[in-house]
Amino acid sequence: MHTSKKAVSQYIGLAIVFLSMGMIAQPAIGQHSDAEVTYADDIAPILNENCVKCHRPAGVAPMSLTTYEEAQPWAPLIMYKTQLRDKMGAMPPYYLERGIGIQHVKDDERLSEEQIQMIATWAQNNAPMGLRENIPPVPEFDDSNAWRLGGPDLVVRLGDVTVKKGAPDSWISDTLVPIGLTEDRYVSAVEMREVNNADSAAAGATVVGGLYIFHHMSWATVESAEDVAKRDLEQLNWPVHELGRNPDIFDPKAGRLLKAGTSVLPTTYHLHSNGQDTTGHMELGFYFHPKGYEPEHKRGRMSLGDGLNISIQGNLANQELHTYTVLQQHTKISSFEPHLHGPGARMCLEAIWGNQIETLACSGYDHNWVKQYTFEDDYAPLLPKGTIVHMIGFMDNTQANTNVADARNWSGSGNASITNMFLHLGQSVTLTDQQFVKEMADRRERLGLTKNDHLIGCPLCLADLLPLPDMSDSADGGE
Repeated sequence: MHTSKKAVSQYIGLAIVFLSMGMIAQPAIGQHSDAEVTYADDIAPILNENCVKCHRPAGVAPMSLTTYEEAQPWAPLIMYKTQLRDKMGAMPPYYLERGIGIQHVKDDERLSEEQIQMIATWAQNNAPMGLRENIPPVPEFDDSNAWRLGGPDLVVRLGDVTVKKGAPDSWISDTLVPIGLTEDRYVSAVEMREVNNADSAAAGATVVGGLYIFHHMSWATVESAEDVAKRDLEQLNWPVHELGRNPDIFDPKAGRLLKAGTSVLPTTYHLHSNGQDTTGHMELGFYFHPKGYEPEHKRGRMSLGDGLNISIQGNLANQELHTYTVLQQHTKISSFEPHLHGPGARMCLEAIWGNQIETLACSGYDHNWVKQYTFEDDYAPLLPKGTIVHMIGFMDNTQANTNVADARNWSGSGNASITNMFLHLGQSVTLTDQQFVKEMADRRERLGLTKNDHLIGCPLCLADLLPLPDMSDSADGGE
């Protein structure tokens, strides 16, 4: 039996009402015993896996932790930083909160609760070394290829920029930089990194930025300077680079097209001083899909943010900002990326359908390390059109927040780090009725879901209590 677009929409609408009273399940947090731990057997493996890629000689971090003699004096600070977990200042700098929202992410850098407890036990027991012969070797690092996703298929180096010690924030654009691509290719991921000559040992002399001079960069790919005037740059824009940011991994069914003969146009560099005279540049690393790849889904344009109603009072913590949007199409949210400024402390994303409210993700925020959280494909929120997406920002404008220059000041919306922004910069894709139903059915099959399961962020995934429409050869083509 063929099914029209109207029938599919009715099916989805009925399922929303039927499932609107579903419950939210939350994972439990593991525990760790207080057994004695040593650097050699327990702590060195944790540091090697999670820390020394930055905390090593010539690394970007201010101290090296590659040996027992280097790590032992810092044991109390390592304990403190790791126990911050998802709060600003935490190490490793990755702030997705456990116990709430979707936990399956592609680039999870969080320590486990067991690892955090082992570090605490070690530090509280005077940081014993254990047997030196049991200390594992430090991993080898190749600084010439320090891309987090491995060597890109194509690297584009942008021009040098110099920021003097103590210089005020500035916003500049730059000239076109040819990509050098001779054939169209679809991009599966893009990684952006700042390369500069700053001394990491002297980092941290400013409130925000530490080692970096590029606070963020907006950029597009264009065919020529005339192309900029004739076309909508929104169509040509790529994800924004921010300081400390991790790579953008696009939905596997929605690769981004990088056209042959195009150039990178840095539309805005937001520059700030890191406390040193520094010259640096941005590098863009592109990772390609195999030749012949064609995307199935369209890139989404979910707009979520508020630049009008930001009013941050002085000397006050736990201030909240709220903004909403209603999805006009079925949407898969590929990643969650909070964007606040210095007072920003936390952000949450909720989905509302029917009379049910469900938290999709919450994370802490640190303006020195802007992170995004890319969901695993089968756990990315899969939301029907009409869903209300609600974002909540939590601001801490007190001296306890080391990213605040002067907590006495009121601040509103603005581009500088001492003013504020409230945005979600994550990626999404839109789906037709047919694609939406198929995505749910495929996910249900892959995860082995039953009527008794609950999948955060997919309110209709278990709607097989209603007959699943036959999507083959729809009479109206599903458009």
